[in-house]
Amino acid sequence: MNSDIAATIAAIAFCVLVVFLVVVLLKISKFIDSASATIRETGDALIPLLTELTETTQQANKQLAKIDVITENVVETTTNLTSLISSFTNSIGGPLLRVGEIIRSVTGLIGKKKK
Repeated sequence: MNSDIAATIAAIAFCVLVVFLVVVLLKISKFIDSASATIRETGDALIPLLTELTETTQQANKQLAKIDVITENVVETTTNLTSLISSFTNSIGGPLLRVGEIIRSVTGLIGKKKK
């Protein structure tokens, strides 16, 4: 009789444990379904975002290529301008210095004659 009561109590405890585990497993199942739906929605939204990001990156690369061309042209123009200024200075600067020296000399001679 005592063993029957103990067996009945053990069977009831086991049933309570099984019911508790079933409730926990149902909650875990709902959580997994919810997580799967969220992951699916995120994946569906991520594909257009990645496509847009790829297009934006391609457009930025095109603009950078244009800027590279402009920068190269500015460097070339600067180099040409430097050469032009150097040539101008060499061809006209020397004679202008000589004219300036002559004017100073003449001015100095005129100044000496006045005194």
